[in-house]
Order: sequence, then structure tokens, then C-alpha cells
Amino acid sequence: MSNEQGVKKFDPEKRKTIRFSEPALESIQKIIQRYPAGKQKSAMLPVLHIAQAESDGWLSPEVLDYVAEILGLLPVEVYEVASFYSMYNLKPVGKCVLEVCQTSSCWTRGAEDVVEYIGKKLNIKAGETTSDGMFTLKTVECLGSCGTAPMLQCGAEYHENLTEERIDNLIERYRKEDRRRNYTDLDFVNSN
Repeated sequence: MSNEQGVKKFDPEKRKTIRFSEPALESIQKIIQRYPAGKQKSAMLPVLHIAQAESDGWLSPEVLDYVAEILGLLPVEVYEVASFYSMYNLKPVGKCVLEVCQTSSCWTRGAEDVVEYIGKKLNIKAGETTSDGMFTLKTVECLGSCGTAPMLQCGAEYHENLTEERIDNLIERYRKEDRRRNYTDLDFVNSN
């Protein structure tokens, strides 16, 4: 259910059906235990990464409500954090979210060309997803790789010193592997 702006409305019936896997819940509890009692809000960022990985790459209002329940917080506290950071998706995305850094170091070294090239290659614009649901193109703020600009992040992987050939190889590899990329991936290999 959504309104005229396409924003998803909270569905209490759908919320009742949401539950993370046991391994995810165990990881969340370990993260929460890192912090003193009553300071579970400090666990929110890594918990949101797990929630997003458990929820097909995005955080619906119902998932955000579930995270709030797990952390013992108000839903608005979780929503304000999730809506602030570009690494959290509040609408469905492709299996591979190509997040191109657009801040000054990357921009002066060709990030605009990278965004344009990826857009033409995949026939999408920034903020859009390919018709096959494989790729979403996003521009984001600094990813902290200024010395190896231009760069992009996909899940836990950083791809630096981008050229058209590197982009082609990356897209081809992701298509062949055909799996969702998450920030929680532990099998990543950064390229430079």
C-alpha cells in the first residue's frame, strides 16, 4: 500500500509476519551485548545492515518497526537513522546496488563519467533499477577512498580507480554470480 508520492504505508498485518532468521537474531543479540545495558540504540547501524540483508536489500516500514521492537526503541528513532544514511534503502532495489561516490575527489577524477557510463550500459539513471531487478544505480556521498577515485561500492566491496573496462568486468561478474550483495557480506574482495 502506498500514497500518491509512492511512499509505502505501514501495514500492521504484514508487520505481524516479519521475523528474521535465527542466525540473524543471534548476530543481533551479540551486537547488542557489546553495549552497556540501556544503550542498545548504539547497535542500530549494524542491526539495520542485518535487517536489510534479511529483507531483500531494503527496509520497509514494517521491518523498521520490527528493528525498533528488537532494540526497545520508538519506530521513529529507527526511521530517522535509516532515512539519514544512503547505505540504507527505503524502497526495493536490485540485487547489486552500485553506489558511486559523487564527492569532490571522485567527481574531479571522473565520477560523473562513471555514473553516465553505467547509466548508458544498464539503461537506467541514478536512483533507478534495471528491468531485470539486477542493478540499482545510486550516487552517494564520500566513501572514504579519495586517493583511488573514482570509485563505487557494491555491498561490502569497494571498486577503485574505475575505468570503462573495469566497470564492464564488474557488471559481467555480478551478472554471472547472480546474487544479492549486502554490506554484511564476508566474502568480499576489494579491487583497486
